[in-house]
Amino acid sequence: MDTNTAVSWDDLPAVITTYLPAHEARDIAAALAAFTADAVVTDEGRTYRGHDEIRAWLAATGSEYTYTTAFTGAARTAAAEFDVVQHLEGDFPGGSADLHYRFALAGDAISRLVIEP
Repeated sequence: MDTNTAVSWDDLPAVITTYLPAHEARDIAAALAAFTADAVVTDEGRTYRGHDEIRAWLAATGSEYTYTTAFTGAARTAAAEFDVVQHLEGDFPGGSADLHYRFALAGDAISRLVIEP
């Protein structure tokens, strides 16, 4: 399978297109349901392992700011890995940012997510 193949929002796996809007809406239950029980999330240089730590991260992340996100592109980087770029605008320092959400999937669930510029 080719790597770094551009994909549209509609061609992304359902777990990703379900997770991202749930995360933005701060729907913790729906966002958490997208992860495997032993998933790992890395955001802002910190790593969270398993549902308990990921739930706490989901509850805290971005809660101090108001922002919107917009899908700007995505690529399949391996058979079960995707890099989704989201543009954020809001009242956080800097006011805007493009973030890569790098997903690794195990079946129909997210096993790893790395969020970075």
